[in-house]
Amino acid sequence: MATTVFHAANERGHADHGWLNAHHSFSFAGWYNPEKVHFGALRVLNDDIVAGGTGFGKHPHDNMEIITIVLDGVLEHKDSMGHAQTIEPGEVQVMSAGTGVFHSEQNPERKQPVSLLQTWIFPNKRGVKPRYDQTHFDPDARINKLQMLVSPIDGNDEGLKIHQDAWIYRTTLQAGHSLQHQLHTAGHGAYVFVIDGAIATEGHQLGKRDAVGISDTESYSLSATADSDVLIFEVPMNLP
Repeated sequence: MATTVFHAANERGHADHGWLNAHHSFSFAGWYNPEKVHFGALRVLNDDIVAGGTGFGKHPHDNMEIITIVLDGVLEHKDSMGHAQTIEPGEVQVMSAGTGVFHSEQNPERKQPVSLLQTWIFPNKRGVKPRYDQTHFDPDARINKLQMLVSPIDGNDEGLKIHQDAWIYRTTLQAGHSLQHQLHTAGHGAYVFVIDGAIATEGHQLGKRDAVGISDTESYSLSATADSDVLIFEVPMNLP
């Protein structure tokens, strides 16, 4: 039987800075919960709303795989590698911080907030050359099936690439539909995060922004009890 850990949406860390309203699935900044430090290689899952005309100023990262998914609004990215791009709903951004990179993330729209998910995944290789990529994913291609957003850089799977044996999927699961996810190896787990809707999995009922970590199993299934938007992280559970 699979091992599961349920993370209720209303039990996440929360910080309202005025310009930034953030919820943390895992310990971050001033919020620390010893039971929610990471799930395997998944270190951060922040649910951020950034007010118009504000954002994250220039700051450094290193040796982390950073993935950003914009849900609503527009995010403007600039970094020390020379990239200056906007990210819109349906797009995913990956940045391998590696030996070190500076970046800023701003909301260029004065009147509209931007809603985004930012996640950090521990890399399996340190000191790599920093890299950046982003692309748009067709929302119709994930209706009632898993759409691969991110996959290992040394593999041949679809999606943007990161330096870790990890995959990120998104699905729009319509009410009454189910799907099964086969994990790549027995040493992996899945962190299932409900962006919106309601699903059932492994004996848990999940609503908007609820999550469940699933491990010690080869596969599991999701069933939608309402039209749902779901994000899934498949990650190694044991870190070196």
